[in-house]
Amino acid sequence: MKVAVVGTGYVGLVTGVVLAELGNDVICVDNNPEKVAKLRSGVPTIYEPGLEEILKRVLKEGFLTISDSIADATRASDIVFIAVGTPPGPDGSPDMTAVQAVAHSIAEAIDKPTVVVNKSTVPVGSGDMVEEIIRSHGVDSSLFDVVSNPEFLREGSAIQDTLKPERVVIGSKRREAAVKLVELYAPLGAPMQITDLNSAELIKYASNTFLAMKISFINAISRVCELCGADVGDVAKGMGSDSRIGPQFLNAGLGWGGSCFPKDVQGLLITAQKCGYDFGLVREVIDINDVQTPHFLDRIEERLGGLNGKTIGILGLAFKPNTDDIRDARSLLVIDHFLKKGAKVQAYDPVAMEPVSKIHPEVQYTQNAYEVADSADVIVLITEWNEFKQLDMDRLAACMKQPILFDGRRVYSRAIVERAGFEYYTIGA
Repeated sequence: MKVAVVGTGYVGLVTGVVLAELGNDVICVDNNPEKVAKLRSGVPTIYEPGLEEILKRVLKEGFLTISDSIADATRASDIVFIAVGTPPGPDGSPDMTAVQAVAHSIAEAIDKPTVVVNKSTVPVGSGDMVEEIIRSHGVDSSLFDVVSNPEFLREGSAIQDTLKPERVVIGSKRREAAVKLVELYAPLGAPMQITDLNSAELIKYASNTFLAMKISFINAISRVCELCGADVGDVAKGMGSDSRIGPQFLNAGLGWGGSCFPKDVQGLLITAQKCGYDFGLVREVIDINDVQTPHFLDRIEERLGGLNGKTIGILGLAFKPNTDDIRDARSLLVIDHFLKKGAKVQAYDPVAMEPVSKIHPEVQYTQNAYEVADSADVIVLITEWNEFKQLDMDRLAACMKQPILFDGRRVYSRAIVERAGFEYYTIGA
């Protein structure tokens, strides 16, 4: 099929590259000249395992082209995906400016039957909005359909999630338009759910909010564990062994961040409010998440007897492993807190130091974890990269002014790190 994907962020670029890998003729569009130039040369504009290899291959084989023209891409395609950002606005509502602008550009170029697909995470009613924008340009209803096709990929495993999705959700007013998406995704062999536009849009918000709720729940349990002397790891294992609950998203830690959970949870709360429903449960999910990291920081400050003049080593800056994404990363909250309290901060992350350095140039960025530990009063693990799980704890302890480790992701075995001479503190224990 002939497909255009407007937007080359995590969702757009991965979607375009994978569809090209499946043998479709794909045009990825972006209005940023620097991004366009990089992508044309085979250099991804995001860090995602496996992406660069496939990008170079589909460019070489001619299945993927990179363009800066929405109009040209629309005229050359039968299906046009909108995959631009919808960041939260001042009130928490998703900013739909980019989606609206793309819809206007698509409308000006439609000259044959075209399926316009909302791939961006958008609130309920967005499909109707896009449809109205296109109609406002005088495009006859017989020439286009608007479809909702929410993404469920996870940063760090986005290629695999796109190639082997657990389900494909397609929301449409007309079955003929949904069938076009079914044909496009058929090679994946995934279960497909065809529904109406509003239900498809709400599925994404509801799914991410439910997962965020599981994280907030186990983090609340971790606070109870700290107060009563239980271990949240054992509690989570016991809970997760129940097939009705399952072990996924029951890892206590510093809370959820990234580009999806914060805005999707807030988006569902606002959607419910607009519909006249006071979703108090979702507000509590947000509140629990908001206090998790500050509570952890209070424990660090209490142990050190204050932070002024102390040297803090931070392991991990990205919001999760295998990505360079720092949107709503816990590390930014942690760094802000330490610097405001007069501490010196030194940090290491395998791929995310460059974007953080643009926000916090005053932090000392090191070449590895052992340099982070050099003369540090405490090590704080923020992101559970695999390389941090294999550290020589004796060597790490020997580098430090005092061997204190605060594990924000429950990565380490207490017995092992204490055998190396560390004082060990973690979430929920």
